[in-house]
Amino acid sequence: MAEPVSVEPQLAENPAPVPGRLMSLDALRGFDMFWIVGGAEFARAVAKAIDAGWGEWVMQRTEHPRWNGYEPWDQIFPLFMFIVGVAVPYSLTRRMERGESRSALYWRVIRRGLMLVFLGMIFNGLLLLDFANQRYPSVLGRIGLTYMFATLIAMNVRVRGLIVSTVSILIGYWAIMKFVPVPGYGAGDWTPGHTLCGYLDRLLLPGVLYEKVRDPEGILSTLPAIATVLTGILAGHWLRRTDVSGQKKAAGLAVAGVVGVVLGKLLDPVFPINKNLWTSSFVLFTSGWSALLLSVFYLVIDVWQYRRWAFFFVVIGMNAITIYMLCEFVDFQGIFDVVFARASDKVHPALLASGEVLTGWALLYWMYCRKIFLKV
Repeated sequence: MAEPVSVEPQLAENPAPVPGRLMSLDALRGFDMFWIVGGAEFARAVAKAIDAGWGEWVMQRTEHPRWNGYEPWDQIFPLFMFIVGVAVPYSLTRRMERGESRSALYWRVIRRGLMLVFLGMIFNGLLLLDFANQRYPSVLGRIGLTYMFATLIAMNVRVRGLIVSTVSILIGYWAIMKFVPVPGYGAGDWTPGHTLCGYLDRLLLPGVLYEKVRDPEGILSTLPAIATVLTGILAGHWLRRTDVSGQKKAAGLAVAGVVGVVLGKLLDPVFPINKNLWTSSFVLFTSGWSALLLSVFYLVIDVWQYRRWAFFFVVIGMNAITIYMLCEFVDFQGIFDVVFARASDKVHPALLASGEVLTGWALLYWMYCRKIFLKV
């Protein structure tokens, strides 16, 4: 029989010292979203204003590689999914302590996952009602599906089972991609459009694909993305331990992060680091960097208690999905440009480029002050 919702035994017996919410997690989530909601444009504008060469360098760092390889911009999506995973042990334990039944927890997880899939389709244009030209996979859809499946796994196994599940997914995905032949191309062909991922997307997905012959948020590549969330769940279990000091928790995350980055690089020649395919090496490499970032945020904010600097990011992180959706439907930069139209010849263009993130943040701050936190 499966175990009850997975919580470390020592935590269930001695839960008192564990904080209910990590400010570092909200701050890191906000830091991650900052780059999506206008931060990247601001950084590019500032760098270009300093030096044209520097501007070009920043531009390259804030774009995805066409296929294989890694740039810091590739970290945004897996970092968010890793953070989703870290929050799972806290959320499950909190709801268990409130007396929620196992069936209610299952329903809550499934409902949340499917709602994110639905919001992702709206983000991609579902309200146009042009179903033949609708793109059904999405960023939010991947977050929803991977959160749902990873959490269901976490509810039925303990930490050792989470590790086994993660490793099994990563090895299994590599084996499938390496040895299962694709009609017309054979097995182990990593060329865009020749992979099993692309073939299944063309065969099974309705509507249109993001890259016509493949979709980066397609069917098969969702499997290793579940492993990304599972690595976050493992990190969450580590942070919830009551028998380890805060400094040791941060150090443990850092060590795990270095191991992940090294393993990802070592596997790169065998299974290339590739966001489009969400390869096993990509999971290890990006989860490693995510753990390193979390270790720094956790140490500075929750252990050393240096918190004031993080408030800007916390405001974003507390309503991350809200601002992500709003930025697709509301022209925050346009609002800023209208309000400050007369300042165009008095303020440097690099500063005016901050309009989207500042206007969006002002709305989130208003919501924060009124304790309005929209959740799925």
